[in-house]
Amino acid sequence: MDAMMSASRDFFRQPPEEKNKCSNLIDDGEHLEMEGYGNDKVVTPQDQGLSWNDRLHLRVEPQDERNFAKWPTHPESFRDVLLEYASRTKRIRDLILRSIAKILDLDEDYFVNKISNTARGFARFNYYPPCSRPELVLGMRPHSDVGLLTILFVDHDVGGLQVQRDGKWYNVPVKPYTLVINLADCMEIMCNGIFMSPVHRVVTNAKKERLSLGVFYVVDGETVLEPAPGLLDDKRPPRYEKFKAKDFGFSFD
Repeated sequence: MDAMMSASRDFFRQPPEEKNKCSNLIDDGEHLEMEGYGNDKVVTPQDQGLSWNDRLHLRVEPQDERNFAKWPTHPESFRDVLLEYASRTKRIRDLILRSIAKILDLDEDYFVNKISNTARGFARFNYYPPCSRPELVLGMRPHSDVGLLTILFVDHDVGGLQVQRDGKWYNVPVKPYTLVINLADCMEIMCNGIFMSPVHRVVTNAKKERLSLGVFYVVDGETVLEPAPGLLDDKRPPRYEKFKAKDFGFSFD
């Protein structure tokens, strides 16, 4: 964890020309792609809003689809550290999925079996610089994660992550060497709403920078999403219809 956070900080503290070697701009800057360094695509600024952060977005799963051309070469340790980190978070992912299945009295591998060998995993590094007017802008706009689950690692002593419940925002406590697990939209559907995909956001800090690393796991586009049959009965009808993940943009294919 220390090595990953240190490598992330070293990357973001480089001059712009160095970071832009991993840029997500293509076609002479005319278009954005998901992977690489830069900002997210803004479709409608009035509705979407702008986020006060830089980001580095890299595909880590499946292994044969990793685009190392977008991976930083500075610091030199970055690639090896991220490969090890991704390997460990993948094991944590499966442990969490099996634990949820057991809690719900489902077959232990029910959710794990929903993940094909081609399912995607992305590492998103977020850098939030200090903001002199934090009341005017968010580090990350409110949203829920669209995939299966997210494993989030944040700075040891700088908060900012908030989760919404009943229309009110609550601070997520900062605790060193602790991973925050977000169950995402696909998991909410398969759990028939027993576990919810939380709406969350990031607020800015006037004095301190903040770093976070989220590893997002999504399902393959051909995966059929539906509430687990074992969770349904006369008293618990399905809250969601059956559909393929690709039909609702849940797969990042």
